Amino acid sequence: MAHAPQPHPTACLALADGTLFFGRGFGATGETTAELCFNTAMTGYQEIMTDPSYAGQIVTFTFPHIGNTGVNAEDDETADPVAAGMVVKWDPTEPSSWRATQNLSEWLAGRGRIAIGGVDTRRLTRAIRHQGAPHVALAHDPDGNFDAAGLVEKARSFVGLEGMDLAKQVTCAQSYRWDEMRWAWPEGYTRQESPKHKVVAVDYGAKRNILRCLASAGCEVTVLPATATAEDVLAHAPDGVFLSNGPGDPAATGEYAVPMIKGVLDKDIPVFGICLGHQMLALALGAKTIKMNHGHHGANHPVKEVETGKVEITSMNHGFAVDSQTLPDDVVETHVSLFDGSNCGIRMRDRPVFSVQHHPEASPGPQDSFYLFERFAASMN
Repeated sequence: MAHAPQPHPTACLALADGTLFFGRGFGATGETTAELCFNTAMTGYQEIMTDPSYAGQIVTFTFPHIGNTGVNAEDDETADPVAAGMVVKWDPTEPSSWRATQNLSEWLAGRGRIAIGGVDTRRLTRAIRHQGAPHVALAHDPDGNFDAAGLVEKARSFVGLEGMDLAKQVTCAQSYRWDEMRWAWPEGYTRQESPKHKVVAVDYGAKRNILRCLASAGCEVTVLPATATAEDVLAHAPDGVFLSNGPGDPAATGEYAVPMIKGVLDKDIPVFGICLGHQMLALALGAKTIKMNHGHHGANHPVKEVETGKVEITSMNHGFAVDSQTLPDDVVETHVSLFDGSNCGIRMRDRPVFSVQHHPEASPGPQDSFYLFERFAASMN
């Protein structure tokens, strides 16, 4: 009995070590180079692809059912996908969610992002865990014509994220006000009409839901670009300053962010940071950051609050970490990862200045970490 011919590969993922993965391309056509990471989240692929912290990275999804709920305009964390591409086990099916307005492949194609399906993502994830986040090239050609050696060479020539300042690429072009609050049934998104606190949020790649959480906590939010100076921030006379998440090497972004943060700290204003903001606050306080082997990316990361022993299920997305061994005496480690013991939070001993590595707005717990926004609001009373 004759077997039907197998369709030829239409996408190729090339690792810098020469390993090749062939599969079926979807989304945009063309080529891109990036660092490859894996994400263990079972939901939220649209939020992941539009999270500015993924700039310069292609995301391998360990969960196979990616694309099944389609996409919709409400779930974008920023205006367009920021992740360079995606790798999945199974091809996306037609959406089966009442909220879907478009399928994943059309959405990616319209935004210039390449994806590959039909890949052994378990094998790929093991490689990332054992060898660290590799540099890769991803190509999608409907005719299946690939220069494998050329793709490997492009992967090898990718400069990498260490020492790279990507915040300037994803930050806002100018300041703006934000008053939209968290989504709630049945109203959806509503506006903050009676804020109690004035907050300046410095945008290193801020996710929209972080800004919504600040608004829901009673804050009138003014967002400033990443390159804002201490004078720019203080000119708004804020009750508190928020340092957002973002991509790239915190030491590189810290070249201009750390002097700003130090200037704010000199004024004894409450400060709250998340993710990259956490790392740069640590740098401003005298600690150091380090590049992780493969980072933390997922929505199932257990984090312990040291002082209470409470364990929170958190969302993570970072390839750099604060080195807890370098924290100065006036800074306390408040949260640690139960996966590897890495630092996930700090605070100053005698001032309302604190930050966390995880994403409390992403709701994997689902509300395990919302108290952090309430804590920030309380510090401004």
